[in-house]
Amino acid sequence: MISMSAKELFKFFQEHSICESLTIDEVGELMNYLQEKEYAGGEVISDSGEVGEALGFIINGKVEFTSFDGQDTTSVGKQGVGTLIGEMSFFDRKPRNLRMQACKKGVKFLVLTRPMYDRLKVEQPYIVVNILENAIVSLDNLVRHMGDDISALGHYMHGFGKR
Repeated sequence: MISMSAKELFKFFQEHSICESLTIDEVGELMNYLQEKEYAGGEVISDSGEVGEALGFIINGKVEFTSFDGQDTTSVGKQGVGTLIGEMSFFDRKPRNLRMQACKKGVKFLVLTRPMYDRLKVEQPYIVVNILENAIVSLDNLVRHMGDDISALGHYMHGFGKR
């Protein structure tokens, strides 16, 4: 059960550019396929090595992504309200490279499980297209930020203008 009304979720989607071409009735229909999940601060949402069986829209709080090399845990990044999480492993069905866990204040998000996604593809294809477009934008942002991070690291390691 979702604690938001269709009207509230529609407004949230519009404010965060999520599936923004959906009508309020379509958002209401989508709600039938979603679950609301909450995690306390520090609680693991998914671990590296797991294959994603769900994706989620963060509606409150933040998620931290960490990497563990066998000795040390390193924070790789955070995602906050209005972002999609879990889409990479969900769509490519490959094991996750990072651990996802709730930040200190916890996190709440709307989850679309694989079985419900499969139903949604058949029953509401227009809604699925909107979710896929959102996932593409999310992955595009990730790749763009990664490029900026690599560039900054290169400048840091090699200095400006060195040959």
